[in-house]
Amino acid sequence: MKMQQKRNHCRMLKAVTGSLLLAGFIANAHAGAIADLTGYDANETSLLKNNGITVGGWANTGITYNASNPANNFNGTVTFGDRSSEVQLNQLNLFIQRAVATEGSGWDFGGRFDAMFGSDAIFTQSYGSLGGHWDRKLINERFYNLAMPQAYAEIYAPFGNGLNIKVGHFYTPIGYETVPAPDNFFYTHAYTMQFGEPFTHTGVLLNYTVDANWSVVGGALTGSETGGWDGAFDQQLGNWGGLLGATWTSNDKGTSLNLTGTYSETSETNSAAWAMYSAVFKHNITDKTHLILQHDHGFANGAATGGTDATWYGVNTHLIYDITDTLSAGVRGEWFRDQNGVRVFSPARAGGIANAASYYAVTAGVNWKPKTWLSVRPNVRYDWADGTDAINGGQYRPFGNSKQDQFLFSTDFSITF
Repeated sequence: MKMQQKRNHCRMLKAVTGSLLLAGFIANAHAGAIADLTGYDANETSLLKNNGITVGGWANTGITYNASNPANNFNGTVTFGDRSSEVQLNQLNLFIQRAVATEGSGWDFGGRFDAMFGSDAIFTQSYGSLGGHWDRKLINERFYNLAMPQAYAEIYAPFGNGLNIKVGHFYTPIGYETVPAPDNFFYTHAYTMQFGEPFTHTGVLLNYTVDANWSVVGGALTGSETGGWDGAFDQQLGNWGGLLGATWTSNDKGTSLNLTGTYSETSETNSAAWAMYSAVFKHNITDKTHLILQHDHGFANGAATGGTDATWYGVNTHLIYDITDTLSAGVRGEWFRDQNGVRVFSPARAGGIANAASYYAVTAGVNWKPKTWLSVRPNVRYDWADGTDAINGGQYRPFGNSKQDQFLFSTDFSITF
């Protein structure tokens, strides 16, 4: 027992030390190679600037210590940062974009293309068919792959207050958390984002600002053989679904409520309904204190064992406090109910085991931005579930067969360029 504890402590020390060394390397490499040595910004060149084109990206890397020391090195139901005591290059994302106007009386045309390499790529690839897609076959490596999470044309049409139209493959507007690492407070993600929502869509998406308080979104989307979303350009084109949502924002912009949902049939050959909605409430309690509440609910007819209907739902909350302009602290609490065992897999990357269970987690951490281009996000997380083998597929059983839990310490670093 003492030997195992010593081994776990060594793993944790190795993880923390490696993270600190990696942070120093990233900061020095970026500042030295780009800012201090060259002072060169491609976006200031006349070719890009005169045409309204922006190029950029980010790199995100992290490491996680798992106190349960799972034999397969998977962090159970935690995706994205899913490997224990291994440095992960989660996202190396490059993009080129021409943003369109958001108001005015003239038409405008643009678009965006993203390419992502890293251990997160497998979660953001196109899923039109269980047989795979082009960006699931390029790299035959166990943990690292290439994805094309966004590739769309964009149009601003001067109708009414201005209509924005996306055509192609793009990130979902559903939910609070999102795939791009720099856009999230925590390194790890909530169950609702990991298992309850789509990551991407393929199709046509329209956004319209009604007035200073209201905006609406709607679109037609291709489906997926795995159910309802994350569709591809060239597969399941006989299975189209829809997306609809609305956002209310207060006059002072300190409070907002968004309700967005999607509906489709399961596949081209299966007309069973597959749908979900997400409600996100944001409120600035003070100028420095921010509250986010989210509720998701989804269902898939005939998707559970024996062809019965499946339902999943959950609630999570973020409370974030801005200590300084560059340092914030936050806590996230969550409950996610996969009552038919069709959404939460452990471990997710390996296909894993699905269990009918309720999943709970509490995450606390800080978000530090010592430079405008550098963020550091250490956090601690505790997960538990009420189902047998629910957290890590039987790799360990700290409370016998009736309860599963795990404790994680993670930290990551992101640079934007």
